[in-house]
Amino acid sequence: MRCLMAFPALVFAVPALADAVPIVVLGRGLPDSPSVPAYDVTQLDRESLSRAASGRLEDALASVAGFAQFRRSDSRSSNPSAQGVTLRALGGNATSRTLVLLDGVPVADPFFGFVPLSALAPERLASARVTRGGGSGAFGAGAVAGTIELTSAGARELGLISASGLIDDRGDSELSATLAPHLGAGFAMVSARWDQGPGFWTTPQTQRVAASVPARYNSWSTGLRGVAPLVPDVEVQLRGLAFQDNRTLRFAGADTMAKGQDASLRLIGRGAWAFDVLAYGQLRDFSNVVISTATYHKTLDQYATPSTGFGGKFELRPPVGGDHVLRLGADWRIATGRSQEAAYNPSTGAITVRRQSGGHQSDRGLFIEDDWTLGAVVLTAGARADHWRQSAGFYHETSPAGVAIVTNNFANRSGWRGTFRTGAVVKAAGGISLRAAAYTGLRLPTLNELYRQFRVGTITTYANDRLGNEALRGAELGLDWTPAPGVSLSLTGFDDRVNQAIANVTLPSGDRRRMPVDAIQARGIELGLRGRTGEVYWDGALAWTKAKVVASGMASALNGMRPAQTPKLAASATLGWQPRSGWSLALTMRHVGAQYEDDLQANVLPAVTTVNAYAEMPLRRGLSLVLRGENLGDVAVVTLNQPPAIDLGAPRTLWAGVKVALP
Repeated sequence: MRCLMAFPALVFAVPALADAVPIVVLGRGLPDSPSVPAYDVTQLDRESLSRAASGRLEDALASVAGFAQFRRSDSRSSNPSAQGVTLRALGGNATSRTLVLLDGVPVADPFFGFVPLSALAPERLASARVTRGGGSGAFGAGAVAGTIELTSAGARELGLISASGLIDDRGDSELSATLAPHLGAGFAMVSARWDQGPGFWTTPQTQRVAASVPARYNSWSTGLRGVAPLVPDVEVQLRGLAFQDNRTLRFAGADTMAKGQDASLRLIGRGAWAFDVLAYGQLRDFSNVVISTATYHKTLDQYATPSTGFGGKFELRPPVGGDHVLRLGADWRIATGRSQEAAYNPSTGAITVRRQSGGHQSDRGLFIEDDWTLGAVVLTAGARADHWRQSAGFYHETSPAGVAIVTNNFANRSGWRGTFRTGAVVKAAGGISLRAAAYTGLRLPTLNELYRQFRVGTITTYANDRLGNEALRGAELGLDWTPAPGVSLSLTGFDDRVNQAIANVTLPSGDRRRMPVDAIQARGIELGLRGRTGEVYWDGALAWTKAKVVASGMASALNGMRPAQTPKLAASATLGWQPRSGWSLALTMRHVGAQYEDDLQANVLPAVTTVNAYAEMPLRRGLSLVLRGENLGDVAVVTLNQPPAIDLGAPRTLWAGVKVALP
């Protein structure tokens, strides 16, 4: 963070240059390559992100066909470690199979792989681009289901001062504020957000006991950002983020905490030899208390899970002619983490065993990609080579007196893996574009999957230090049609397969073990429709996916079954009205089909359809009234079904507040 303090001096050090040469800093990465339309891409603008009824990023992303979290709960009422993000029904466990980037930086937790959704405030963002499938390419390892690229808003989008405050009908509140002044030829941004409240009941009325409590939450985040020119074609971008998220889940004392401090430095060169140089660091921690469903006393205290992530990227785009965009580069990531926990006797409250687990992991990649424009045709091809390494892995158990019970120190492993992707897009007559793509990708197992066991209720899930890398192989065909100005239709058919997919496989004892299945295969179609006519706009998306597990050996019982937590059908439709007077009204309907809680398809999460609403009405210049409604039909959204326990998602929730925006 110390480097951010020097930002004003950096800006004012170049006033003469700013007067001599017109300089415009963007605060973004390099321009999109021509290959972007060759893949199944959905772009969400700032307005789409800001009109989520819950005010949360995952709610906004749910309008993209195929987007899903591991559970239906949002970031107010789920365990943070279950906030895995995936696309195209390629889920099945709580780890993200989708690579989520913020200004080019991977944001997933270095130990667990979950995405800290509560720290990614929509009001700080300019856009979100979702690429389903597409392979790893120049993004880096981890994109086996796709990539979500989040771009921070600059001073032009934010205005000098923006703030909002809302309260709901339960007493929950949401406060946010941003200051984004122009400084010389650059700008700075400081922002803060605080969400807190008593929360809603996740436990059905019939299952509540004296120990039951609503899902209380209290989270905050603050961000700092600075962008300034070094020379006319080069800008420096500094970013910092600090956050903490506290939640109570189902029972009094079942408290979870996730916190982090992230920082990044980025140099963007937009000249003939364009380049993108990025370095980042992450400090994270997590804690979790598990309460017995029989005695309602503590059974586990995962009191600390410190982890660190460091990495960077270098990309060069040499001038190879107007018809080509050549990308050359390298990236690397290093993750280290350790879980520390104590197990308790739920009857006596005495510690029975102490556990520690963790390790070190790294990935270093080289990539090359070329886009070739031939009139109405764009061809693209690229390849990656990744060197991965897992080292210093361990799992230790000791008695309360410190006597060693289990001492497992695992062998180091490393290797190389190559991946590729290729595609083409043809602009035909009548506003039609045809596209085709084929790709591969990989994801390394997380430190959590490799080394840490955990327990939910009466079920223990064991780690597996021998897990290999997940490997994607996929292809898709698509059509994009613009029949009239402001109206677009997209249709994509895909066949994606993740080989050696890591699943939580049920054992004969009833416990589970992380182990690879032969594959998760997903075939389906994705449909998108957007348009605007005058003051009315609409946005619709549908994903129908036939997904199955291909399994043999110890996991053969799963063969042919649908992956856990993956619906066959998901759809979203928004109808809005936005007159020039500053009014904004939107109604959104979402449907999520039935899905299975577990790998053996024993417990079903029923299909559910919800209706949300958003309204913004100007009161005076720079001041607006904001009304939001979640789940207006007050339908029961089952988010967990592990008999006898059932958890529910957000009931009908009504928000009211004000928004301030000063240019």
